[in-house]
Amino acid sequence: MILILTEPADLHADHVAQKLHDRSVPFVRFNSADFPRHARLSVHFQGKDDNQYVLQAHDESVELTGLKAIWYRRPKPSIAHARLTDTATRTATQQECDTFLYDLWNSVGGMWVPGPPFVLQRWRKVAQLGFAQELGFEVPPTLVTNSPDELIAFYRQHSGNIVSKRVGSSFLSSEASPFCRYTDVVSKRDIGYAQAIRYAPMIFQAYVPKELELRITVVGSQVFAAEIHSQVTNHTRYDWRRFDHYHTPYLPHELPPSVAQRCAQLVHRMGLTFGAIDMILTPDGRYVFIEINANGQYLWIEYATGLPISDAVCDLLIRGPTHSPLGHE
Repeated sequence: MILILTEPADLHADHVAQKLHDRSVPFVRFNSADFPRHARLSVHFQGKDDNQYVLQAHDESVELTGLKAIWYRRPKPSIAHARLTDTATRTATQQECDTFLYDLWNSVGGMWVPGPPFVLQRWRKVAQLGFAQELGFEVPPTLVTNSPDELIAFYRQHSGNIVSKRVGSSFLSSEASPFCRYTDVVSKRDIGYAQAIRYAPMIFQAYVPKELELRITVVGSQVFAAEIHSQVTNHTRYDWRRFDHYHTPYLPHELPPSVAQRCAQLVHRMGLTFGAIDMILTPDGRYVFIEINANGQYLWIEYATGLPISDAVCDLLIRGPTHSPLGHE
């Protein structure tokens, strides 16, 4: 049995679930936001070889100790029961539920795609930059700081040719204020407000000249590279995520074997079975690592290039990786 943990509106999960269905592979899809209102979870410690983890939802019962694979795709936080109207009680109850879910998923065996929650929590942007550098990737000169003086010195060191990005996720969405902060050039005007950096750290990097950008999706031991011609239009010049589908070519890319091997090694050494890596190919032919998203989107690049990434995800869920990931202790 395969367990897919994700939200209802997830086209990636829809696509892979259909492929699993077509292959007659049994799976269960669970939205953790249904817990505890519409789902029950129980853990029984009855003896060393007789412990049970049971999920009951939508008139279906699943023994979690017998899972073959778990796809930790896009799980949402729990939502407290509607009968709890007191704000403090709702907050405390939801924290309890989320703590239990986090603990439970980290306790369940089976193969995880891309990895169990505790592994995903480990690899934020700062940690992954240092690790990629250790493995031999070229990384842009980078400063992470909330010091105005350090920012100004870094700006001068690189003759004002730097970009900025958030330390956390680029996307912050709430009903009150959906927000997205792309990678942007740091202007002279921005430096005039350098004191504002005291309130929260940011990532600053020397700007890397681009021949094109790469989205490299590693699935188990398979590496799928796609080139994004982001320099064709000014709209995507500094961040291809601004998307200009009608003017930006997306094509399969043949990585040098050494780079492909290093990408697979990075994912495996991070204790993952899946990862979406962003890199830059410079005009002089250098491959520069930008970041890795352990749960990155890939369906858009599959549609644009024909790379069979979803089939590879299905194969991974069904058969597991061809070799065990490293660094998973």
